Amino acid sequence: MSARERPAREAGAATARRTGGRPPTGRTRPTSGRDRTAGASRASRPAGGRKAPAPVAHYSVVVGTTPVVARVAGGLLVLAGLLGVAALFPTYLVLAGTAVPLADGPVGLLGGLVVPGTALAVGGTLAAGRLPKFGLAHAAVAGSLALGALLIELYNGSESVQRAGREVLGGRWLLTTSVDRGAGWWLQVLSLGCLVLAAGCAAAAWGRTVMEDDGALDPARPGLAGLAVLVGAGTVLCLAQPAAQLPELLVTNPRTLEQVVVEQQGPQALYERPGWALLGGLLLAGALLLCSVLAPSLRPRLAAVGGLLAITAVVLSAGLAGIRAAATPELEWSLPGMGLLVMGLAYAGLTLLAWRLHRRPAPTA
Repeated sequence: MSARERPAREAGAATARRTGGRPPTGRTRPTSGRDRTAGASRASRPAGGRKAPAPVAHYSVVVGTTPVVARVAGGLLVLAGLLGVAALFPTYLVLAGTAVPLADGPVGLLGGLVVPGTALAVGGTLAAGRLPKFGLAHAAVAGSLALGALLIELYNGSESVQRAGREVLGGRWLLTTSVDRGAGWWLQVLSLGCLVLAAGCAAAAWGRTVMEDDGALDPARPGLAGLAVLVGAGTVLCLAQPAAQLPELLVTNPRTLEQVVVEQQGPQALYERPGWALLGGLLLAGALLLCSVLAPSLRPRLAAVGGLLAITAVVLSAGLAGIRAAATPELEWSLPGMGLLVMGLAYAGLTLLAWRLHRRPAPTA
């Protein structure tokens, strides 16, 4: 030991004697493998002793350039939505001198806003070039359903007086001896016409629009399509009967003093009307079934969501219209009318299911 190191060592020994410890040797104790493993596990363990959540792969989508025709379809959807909202407030029809608006009261206003509201929201997204096939699918389905509704509106504004009687028009039970078209009727016809034109533009732009995803919905598509077909068939059956009807009368026979139940002639069903209304009802029923089959098979997943959303809006609007008609003193809500509202809620559930089925666990290494 050199003379320079001796004083430092003697000082360390003296300090150790005062504290009762061992003198420092200048060497550190090596860490064992067990200590390193325990330290690493403590460092990797989350706070509170909870296990780390499993990794989740989020939905991924690839969007290309949006064609001009697709943006035009989005603009037509926006225009249809604006015209549909504007049609709710002025006079719809004047029947036998009675002015009838297209929507009055909270239920009528809500039912009238469902279709144009969804068209406004989806059309704005499509016109901006965001998620184009979502908007194109919505435009194609909404326009297909609007064609039948357009023919029914033409019947209400022109041919409904050819068979004079009582009809439910604008949510009211009125005589149809004479009819005059108001501004609301013209705005509604223009709105439905814009939806039909948007469907044509969507069909032209579909093949030129690039939008793909990772196929997360593919395993569930057969089951989703089967449920949609069942709901569509139930909707068509509900449309075969009026959503509101006259209550049955209990009549007493004066001779036998027996009470007999007499059915009153109520509103005509969708398939019982003549002319344009019959053709429109048949087209609406066929489009509902066809779109219920095709919408769940559209790719990517958001395209299926857009198609189902369009069907949901139309069926929910019809169900709410039945509630509005049943609010009149002469009529009562029928079982098919209740079923129509249930079918609309079922379509809403299918739309939500298609929207949520987009995550799947990431593959573990």
